Amino acid sequence: MKRSSEEKTKSTVKKSISYADAGVDITSGDRSKQRIKMLARKTFNKQVLSEIGGFGGLFALDLEKFPNPVLVSSADGVGTKLKVAFDLGIHHTVGQDLVNHCVNDIAVQGATPLFFLDYLATGKLEDMVIERVVQGISEACKANGCALIGGETAQMPGFYADGEYDLAGTIIGAVSRDKIITGEQIQIGDVLVGLPSNGLHTNGYSLARKLLFEVAKYGPEQYINELKDKTGAALMRTHRSYLSVIKKLTGADVVSGMAHITGGGITENLPRILPKGMGALVDRASWTVPPLFEHLQQLGNVEEDEMLRTFNMGIGLIAVIPAEKIKKAKAILNRANERHCLIGRIVRGERKVSYN
Repeated sequence: MKRSSEEKTKSTVKKSISYADAGVDITSGDRSKQRIKMLARKTFNKQVLSEIGGFGGLFALDLEKFPNPVLVSSADGVGTKLKVAFDLGIHHTVGQDLVNHCVNDIAVQGATPLFFLDYLATGKLEDMVIERVVQGISEACKANGCALIGGETAQMPGFYADGEYDLAGTIIGAVSRDKIITGEQIQIGDVLVGLPSNGLHTNGYSLARKLLFEVAKYGPEQYINELKDKTGAALMRTHRSYLSVIKKLTGADVVSGMAHITGGGITENLPRILPKGMGALVDRASWTVPPLFEHLQQLGNVEEDEMLRTFNMGIGLIAVIPAEKIKKAKAILNRANERHCLIGRIVRGERKVSYN
């Protein structure tokens, strides 16, 4: 006699199957969430109206600080820099990279960061790794005066390799409408002031990893004379925040535009703020390119144009300063002990960067 489908099921299923059997450990996730709450609370201010764990984060905008406010938002990730973090077991700095990158993106438009949301997805949840990542996010949020009010930690077994995760974040900031910096005030003759980067920041890592690990066959812990550092340490230098110096420049009303130099380098990022009919002329000899970029170029015989549109080449932020305000701007930067160099000027022409 044939058995029914119900009888077959009863005979083949020996025990109850849980979510943990499918690879998602809810108990471990709950423990991580408790630690994340503690780290996030360290970033809270009086504008935060909710606890971590709600369906949405609540934040009260200070209308006295931002009359006629405009909200400014940005979302980004850390990219394949995470691969280096996995190899080295260094996880706290990638959280700082993420926050600082997002902070810079809105600060160049005159915005003050208000709050941050993170997204971390992994295959198998490793409590200590997650905690280190969020610790870095928390530290960077606090340093930038930004509240970490929420996020998502997703367990996705089978989607990510063991020991790997992906990381992304969203930042919200505010600026009074009359203080927005878009670049529309840029004029022909304005001076380009470059501020140094702290290495690759968070861009160009796919090419850098190929050149260092595949072409040169360096190990991540190998000391390289040309870099005066270990390969992994050179690659893991933290993406710096320019918020403090940006506030000083904008507070003194000496900038007509600013560009955060990320993926695409100077070549593709500076034109994003140029008005129609204006281009930028950049003097390549005006700053010293850090050894890391020079070594990468040598390893792969990389064309100069390719380097300039892949890496920041040692310039992480460009401030466009009216010629009549350059003396004041330099004084501000000097008082802030901020290294800088005059790297070019705004010229009439196509909305692009030319090099000489």
